[in-house]
Amino acid sequence: MTDFLVAALQITSTSNVEANFTVAEEQIELATRRGAELIGLPENFAFLGDDEEKLKISSDLSIKCSNFLKTMAQRYQVVLLGGGFPVPAGDGTHIFNRSSLLGKDGQVLGEYDKIHLFDVDLPDGNLYKESSTILSGSEKPPIIDIPGLCKIGLSICYDVRFPELYRYLSSEGAELLMIPAAFTAFTGKDHWQILLQARAIENTAYVVAPAQTGNHYGRRQSHGHAMVIDPWGTVLSDAGKSQGAAIAPADRNCVNKIRQQMPSLKHTKPNLFSN
Repeated sequence: MTDFLVAALQITSTSNVEANFTVAEEQIELATRRGAELIGLPENFAFLGDDEEKLKISSDLSIKCSNFLKTMAQRYQVVLLGGGFPVPAGDGTHIFNRSSLLGKDGQVLGEYDKIHLFDVDLPDGNLYKESSTILSGSEKPPIIDIPGLCKIGLSICYDVRFPELYRYLSSEGAELLMIPAAFTAFTGKDHWQILLQARAIENTAYVVAPAQTGNHYGRRQSHGHAMVIDPWGTVLSDAGKSQGAAIAPADRNCVNKIRQQMPSLKHTKPNLFSN
């Protein structure tokens, strides 16, 4: 058998770290009961609150997140993605937004620091400036080969608007793209699903997109709709607006079959448009 179940979890995180961990574990347990072998938590799964507060507690929170993810992976015997949590950058004024993939034994298989930072002034009155507290990652995102499952490429939220990142991942062998997010309600209603489907179609890869949903604090509201999308661009599962999970099968044989039928990756001319 080459197919396995993947779960893109959907939660409503707040500034209450322990409460967030409790909800996250509940959803992890439910997903494993349904047979999921690869589970993804969304961006900001442990804390979604004031940026200055996040910066203040980042050192302690980073340790708590690492320990939590290790415990969950071991306890439920799953490959687990912590979709984005703060890690001190070392300068005292910034953090990295780090995604970490752990194996069933709790060991870190790969990590990725978010490259594209969300600095946007939206028409709904919300101003986002991630660069004020977050440093952009400087390393290429990893491609992680999970024996018995597939090759996984990592990214985070706003990255989804930059197709060149995903073309790099697929060109390096990624068969499944993880895009954990805390996508805003304002942009999500128009762009979230379309962007996810585009990344799946153009890279003939599965997309697993855990998501934040609902109201977090003040006017901060997330779109929801965690999704699993197949390499043809078909939405296999959509978590809607409530806390829960999008769960669906993934199959690397399906990836190979569609890449044979639609060999666009082979037709890429990487040097044609370069400077």
